[in-house]
Amino acid sequence: MLALIGALGAGKTAMVRGIAAGLGVPPDSVSSPTFVLVHEYRARLPLIHIDLYRLRTDADIESIGLSDYFTDRTVVAIEWADRFLALLPEDRLEVRLTHRTPATRTVRLAAKGPQSRSLLARIDQARRPAKRPPASQTRKTPGTRKVPAR
Repeated sequence: MLALIGALGAGKTAMVRGIAAGLGVPPDSVSSPTFVLVHEYRARLPLIHIDLYRLRTDADIESIGLSDYFTDRTVVAIEWADRFLALLPEDRLEVRLTHRTPATRTVRLAAKGPQSRSLLARIDQARRPAKRPPASQTRKTPGTRKVPAR
């Protein structure tokens, strides 16, 4: 469950396009669900893209069956999630997008719950550059590339 939070134009839908691409959905098929409220995409894992911008009350949320989408085998990305945080699962990854410049954004991730903490740990691990062996532990043979020493 991804709770996407940010001002208009912060990049929430663009982020969902990237997630969709990672799941095998053509990113150009992803658009903001502001007026239809929910888009569903068939992918490696089902992707549900929800926009809460126009909803005002808890009853509005119930009318779209929001809780029905919260399953372990579905990726749910909710734009404007901060409007109804109390109605979202406690275990969620909050993604806060803010403008740095007109062309760049800052993304802050906050894990709320054990599954989200595990996901955030995997994201952190994937972002770390691979460790290279110290130069003292490598040898170079003419006409070849550097390889780790044995």
